Amino acid sequence: MKRPCFTLIELLVVISIIALLTAVLIPVLQSSKQRARAVLCGSNIKQLTVGLFMYETDNQNFPYGFYNAYTPPPGGYPGSIAFDRLGWWWFNYTSDYLGRNRGERTTLWCPSRRIIDPKFDFIVHGNYGVNRSICKSSDDIQRNREEFVGKPLRGSDIPHPAQTLLIVDSGYSTIGWWHVTDVPPATLGNAIEDTAYIPGLKINKGKDLWSGQEEDAINGRHPNKTVNVGFVDGHSSLTKAKDLFVEKTDDVYRNRSPLWSPK
Repeated sequence: MKRPCFTLIELLVVISIIALLTAVLIPVLQSSKQRARAVLCGSNIKQLTVGLFMYETDNQNFPYGFYNAYTPPPGGYPGSIAFDRLGWWWFNYTSDYLGRNRGERTTLWCPSRRIIDPKFDFIVHGNYGVNRSICKSSDDIQRNREEFVGKPLRGSDIPHPAQTLLIVDSGYSTIGWWHVTDVPPATLGNAIEDTAYIPGLKINKGKDLWSGQEEDAINGRHPNKTVNVGFVDGHSSLTKAKDLFVEKTDDVYRNRSPLWSPK
């Protein structure tokens, strides 16, 4: 008795069906994975926002975005001496409110970051950035940026907390409205912090990016070029990157205030 088996045509049909199903399912699985990462990123943003608020409650002001200190924070200076200034960053001040996530790739790391260059494999690069107009720096290495320097603001200093950005998906740990307009008030230098960006923003194609930042900056992190944003009133949302763009018309910067500039 002849043993039943597939004919060549039947085998080719089966292979074709498997190939077709694979072609259909892989994009679906990739999309689901991207959405899951966006949700996890949103959870990180929410926790970091709570940590910033807890710090503000205990200290009557938000933490410095960057503080130029000669004494290193617990665990040593973050970042790389080749690119970053040595000092304390906002996440050093809020580490006590984030529990065991101080330096681990959890809350402080965006799961969707697309920076694979090892020289940028630090917390300060390609994760989350605080608004420099709120979490100000103790000083600045560039001129003409006095509005980002000084004592950090208090919650009561911000008249529109539900509309004012506090923390966001970012190419650097601090970011300001100068980074989201194609016509900043003064020329940005070539320091690494000046290449800060909102992932997926259209103007990033014209930025002087460092090698290794292009994929994250230009193509974005989350589906449809969205970013997770935490606001001063404590709520967070998944927002289109283009909605954070600041446009200059004549002498007016539209979308600057209250989104980026509290006053």
